[in-house]
Amino acid sequence: MSTRYARTRIKFCGFTRPEDVEQAVSLGVDALGFVMWPKSSRGISLETLATLSARVPAFATRVGLFVNQPAELIEQCLPYLDVIQFHGDEPASFCQQFDRPWIKALRMRDGIDLHRAADEYVQAQALLLDAYRPGTPGGTGETFDWSRIPAALEKPVILAGGLTAANIAAAVNQVAPYAVDVSGGIEASHGVKDVELMASFVKQVALADAQ
Repeated sequence: MSTRYARTRIKFCGFTRPEDVEQAVSLGVDALGFVMWPKSSRGISLETLATLSARVPAFATRVGLFVNQPAELIEQCLPYLDVIQFHGDEPASFCQQFDRPWIKALRMRDGIDLHRAADEYVQAQALLLDAYRPGTPGGTGETFDWSRIPAALEKPVILAGGLTAANIAAAVNQVAPYAVDVSGGIEASHGVKDVELMASFVKQVALADAQ
C-alpha cells in the first residue's frame, strides 16, 4: 500500500460466546465481528448479538457482518453495532442507506479491478479483501496472492483470508494493510475461539509493526 500506518489494526471475527469477547477485549483488539448471516457456522441471532455487544466496552468497535440480507434485519441490529460489513453482492446504494459507517468485502476472484471497486464503493470506510471460493461469501480459511493488491489503492485495505499467527507477520510486511481480519485462524472450532491462538496473533502483529 502507498500509506504506511503506525500500527496495524486488528479485527477478530465470528464471535459466539461472551467469554471469547471478553478475552479479545483484554488482548486489546480494535474490532470484534459478529456474523448475522444464518447460513454461516458462526452465525448468531439478534438476541445473541445483543448479549455479546453488551460485553464490548467503549473504544472497541462492534462490526456486524451481513450477506445480501434485508434492510429490515440490518436496521434491527443497528443498536448493537458501530460498523456494518457487507459481504455479499450489495450495491453501494444499498450499503449507504444505514446510519452507520460501513465496509465492503470483496472476494479476490480472477479479473477483479480493485481501483474500479474503490470508485464504486467510494463512501465505504475501507475495502476488506478476502479469498475467493465459488458459492462461499467468506470464512474460507484460504489465503490469496497478496501481490494482486495494487500498491496505491484509494481506500484503506483490511486484509482477510487464511490469516494465522504463522503468516500474519509476512502479510503485514508485504501488504502493509490498514487492518487485518481473522476468524478461523484463532479458533479451536467454528465459533469457539482459542485463547492462545488469539494472544499469539496479536503478538505477531505487534512484532511485525515493530519491524
